[in-house]
Amino acid sequence: MTDFARDFKKRVFKRKIKIAIVGLGYVGLPLAVEFAKKGFFVLGIDLDKDRLAGLKAKKSYIGDVTCKDLAGVLNNGRLRPEGDFRALRKVDVVLICVPTPLKRRYHPDISFIKNAVKAIAGNIKPGALVILESTTYPGTTEEIILPLIEARGLKHGRDFYLCFSPERIDPGNARYPLAKIPKVIGGINQEASALAFEVYRSIIKKVILVSSSRVAETVKLLENTFRIVNIGLVDEMAMMAHKMNINIWEVIGAARTKPFGFMPFYPGPGVGGHCIPKDPLYLYWKAKQHGFRSRFIKLASDIISSMPGYIVQRLEQTLKKQHKTLKGSRILVIGVTYKKDIKDLRKSPSLDMIEILQSMNVKVAYSDPLVPYLNLNKINLKSESLKQRNLGRFDCLVIATDHSGIDYRFLLKNSRLILDTRNVLEGITNKKLVRL
Repeated sequence: MTDFARDFKKRVFKRKIKIAIVGLGYVGLPLAVEFAKKGFFVLGIDLDKDRLAGLKAKKSYIGDVTCKDLAGVLNNGRLRPEGDFRALRKVDVVLICVPTPLKRRYHPDISFIKNAVKAIAGNIKPGALVILESTTYPGTTEEIILPLIEARGLKHGRDFYLCFSPERIDPGNARYPLAKIPKVIGGINQEASALAFEVYRSIIKKVILVSSSRVAETVKLLENTFRIVNIGLVDEMAMMAHKMNINIWEVIGAARTKPFGFMPFYPGPGVGGHCIPKDPLYLYWKAKQHGFRSRFIKLASDIISSMPGYIVQRLEQTLKKQHKTLKGSRILVIGVTYKKDIKDLRKSPSLDMIEILQSMNVKVAYSDPLVPYLNLNKINLKSESLKQRNLGRFDCLVIATDHSGIDYRFLLKNSRLILDTRNVLEGITNKKLVRL
């Protein structure tokens, strides 16, 4: 260990280093609050004026961060929101937590990363550690970020250190909060990894070092590819089981009794959120650059993307058996968030389903206790009441997202027809109930 690394370790232990987090979204803000709660001074940088205004008012816009915790670290001065990158000149560690969306044809959009890195490179403190947490394709840290910073005349290992550490936050998961999720780190060299190890182990129970940033980048993509492939498989199995008049939910329930060699995944109207719908496609895109076509990833993505349309088809078939047409019916979609009890609409398949129904001129409404208003295709929608007298207005209810607090048995009792895509009414046999 070098003298610099030994001194850095001591300063981490004594909470003398200053940390900056660029991007105060669902990854960055929980990190910022966690570091601040552990006694570090944290500079939170974000260019979104609404976010900065919310932080100034001590109002959390992220479900995993309570207003009480946020106010605590703001009041004691441990967290300081900022919209100017020049404030980085006095910090020792910079964590990048910015979005990485997809362009058309599966091309990763790393413009947010590039812009953040350029701003950081122009304001970096000598000897600072830079860590990318934003999910991206293998090689980004070494091939894109490293040259961008060194283009300013800085030398890695002398003027700065660079690592990749994939975010693994699962919004709303109380069992595995940030501090309990093991952290993977891959640096440009061993010293960079060692510095990042000291930083993260001050807030996270288990930290794992891997041999390179490329390995760390691929770890995250493998995790999400594992999920998208298995969800795509079980979605296809659900469609096949329906054709064969087999209850897929009963099949999964019985299969999961095997104590080895099987992990249950469940079908549904699709997947949402920041990670699963797009992260595996970074790997698909990067593999193509190396002359390799990842058929599993593309096929799974295509199957999952087709699920909202498939649900609409099932809805149309279900209504036809009731001697009704889809276009002449009133449909209520229950749940529009992508995940149970999380106020997050990113890539929500429920929205795709509603948009498909709107495009068919179907009279569609929604109900979600977490989302009072929606605007889709310039159409303003208001969350419908689930009271008895209101339910009778609709020809069919589609359960798209499960939410605690909703009495589904009440819905079944007081509705004309229900299409349950989540099996929330498990074990119930009723003429009014149709399962995916």
